[in-house]
Amino acid sequence: MWDIIISVLLGSLIGVITGVTPGLHVNMVSLLLLSFSPLLLQFTTPIVLCVFIISLAMTQTFLDALPSVYLGAPDESQALNVLPGHRFLLKGEGHLAVVYNTLGSLGSVILGVILFPIFIYSMNFIYPFVKGIMGYLLIIIMAFMIGKEKKWLLSMAAFFISGTLGLMVFSIPTLHQPLFPLLSGMFGFSLLLISLNDNTSVPKQKENAVMNISNKNAAKSVSAATGMGFVSAFLPGFGNSQAAIVATNVVGDIGDEGFLSLVGGLNTASMLISIAAAYILDKARNGAIVVVNEIIGSVGFEEMMLFLGVALVASGLGAIFALKLSKIFAKYIVKVNYSLLIKIILVAITLLTFYFDGFLGLLILATSTAVGLVAAKWGIGKNHLMGCLILPVILYFIL
Repeated sequence: MWDIIISVLLGSLIGVITGVTPGLHVNMVSLLLLSFSPLLLQFTTPIVLCVFIISLAMTQTFLDALPSVYLGAPDESQALNVLPGHRFLLKGEGHLAVVYNTLGSLGSVILGVILFPIFIYSMNFIYPFVKGIMGYLLIIIMAFMIGKEKKWLLSMAAFFISGTLGLMVFSIPTLHQPLFPLLSGMFGFSLLLISLNDNTSVPKQKENAVMNISNKNAAKSVSAATGMGFVSAFLPGFGNSQAAIVATNVVGDIGDEGFLSLVGGLNTASMLISIAAAYILDKARNGAIVVVNEIIGSVGFEEMMLFLGVALVASGLGAIFALKLSKIFAKYIVKVNYSLLIKIILVAITLLTFYFDGFLGLLILATSTAVGLVAAKWGIGKNHLMGCLILPVILYFIL
């Protein structure tokens, strides 16, 4: 028991580090742990290593909102949160954006646990049906989203330009971190360059900003996040960003507050429910669960229940860490020269891109940044740039 407790605490602490560090993902740490597992298993058991990975993965889903909100450096699960998070930051409410994200994550964990038995029993029935229609459903949703825009031609152009770039990037097998330069350029790098050009400064952050989300919108965001998290947890190729696009069209306008909660909840719910997918379907839909399966062979009922309990504890720790660290971020971000901070972040993203994928990575970063800048110049929503992920998924399902 003490081994399990220590493993949960260590996993959560490492999850904090991976969550707040741009480019450092749970998948990287999980694969690194797998490579050292023969040595580690001389001192501990496979279950303890798996508990460490589950704790790390769940905690990170709470912490990865911080670089998205405060630094404009998202990973795949937080890409759509950059713009609303940045708007909150520039209103002096960066911490409040993290609070909304944490609210969605915690709400989705609670609802996900309540509905866990239903998820388990329904996966085998829903999986073939959803897999058969998902590509066409995404086409309908994207056509609806683009068609309702005033600048629908430009929105459609942005979708296909970003989608084509995504197809090109994912066709390169030698890339180690294809999503990092692709998403950082479109959603982070371009936004930071605009802020630098406009001489944007971060106002003093409000310590006691009041939450302004209605119970109805909170319920909508958590319910949609949990429902779509269920789909993305076991459907191949269908990630959290695609799920966010579908969910926002289902729930309608829930404001920036609701959207932040929705994206946060999706990220956490998907990770939680992927434990059920590993048990019922014997399939792993993310890197952390892949490594868990590699270490223990397969997830049985007892392992699933243990991992579910671990996920609950890690979620509580993740929420505490996220809120505490967010206050520290909010306190000190106004004490630094924001223009200098932006330049440091831009250099850091550039260096990380070069470290991961060399000059090819830099080319992808430059191209995706240009696409992001063009979208801003056209005055269209950057959600259409998620074509870089959605178009490949559509083709995956229908071809």
